[in-house]
Amino acid sequence: MELRVLKYFLVVAREESISAAAEALHLSQPTLSRQLKDLEDELGKTLLIRGSKKTTLTEDGMLLRRRAQEILDLAQKTEAELRQSGTNISGDVWIGGGESEGMRLIAKTARQLQKDFPDIKINLISSNAPDIIERLEKGLIDFGVGVGINLNPTKYESIWLPVTHIRGLLMRKDSPLARRAAITPTDLHGIPIISPRNEDQRRDFEKWLGRKYETLNITATFNLIYNAAFLVEEGVGYALSLDRLINIPEDHPLCFVPFYPRMEVKINIAWKKHQVFSKASQKFLDVILNML
Repeated sequence: MELRVLKYFLVVAREESISAAAEALHLSQPTLSRQLKDLEDELGKTLLIRGSKKTTLTEDGMLLRRRAQEILDLAQKTEAELRQSGTNISGDVWIGGGESEGMRLIAKTARQLQKDFPDIKINLISSNAPDIIERLEKGLIDFGVGVGINLNPTKYESIWLPVTHIRGLLMRKDSPLARRAAITPTDLHGIPIISPRNEDQRRDFEKWLGRKYETLNITATFNLIYNAAFLVEEGVGYALSLDRLINIPEDHPLCFVPFYPRMEVKINIAWKKHQVFSKASQKFLDVILNML
């Protein structure tokens, strides 16, 4: 597969029209159609459903769209690293992170790095742990920051950050449980729960709960708490969360109540073992290790 043709395919997927894509790419429609047909023949898969008014992706086409974007992103990242000057340290550092206070340390590291090496650019990607691990594995990011990201120690290095969160429930202030000093496992019987989709978090929570996770009344799920907070505000349910992820001033309709027994979680930053870093990424690692 040529990178050029993958770019063509992505434009067609975006425009949902071969003629519109050809115009955007400054190609003739027959030329673009031939390139796409050659790609399908090469892969032995039908990627596009060519309708009279709209071009849509097949299931294989949807898979290729995701993979093609990852391939092009990695190619761009590699090209930028190779173009770095031998004397001037510049370039991009790619960091994937979930919602946690650990990202504050990343921000402090970026500030220090900016002072010493102003040509280094930090790129943050917010996501959940499974996506961060997948991006690390594929080389799409240099570092992953998360709530105890579980990684194979033979493939990854990681260090704990000086940050601790506690688990609890995010709820409306007018909820009956808002008057409690802490939430116990029995308090969760029957109430509507808005649950994170992270399987590792669910397993840890199940140990505290003392029963199967499926026995909870799950009314909604989420991967990042910011949007889930809107569901809580609207009374959809109580969200399983960490403290200090949502800014809750005095006049805010929500509150956070911790679990009892107390559930503490730590934050770590991880990277591939034996990874050959770009100069920019190596400087980032040097700075954060020095700060720690």
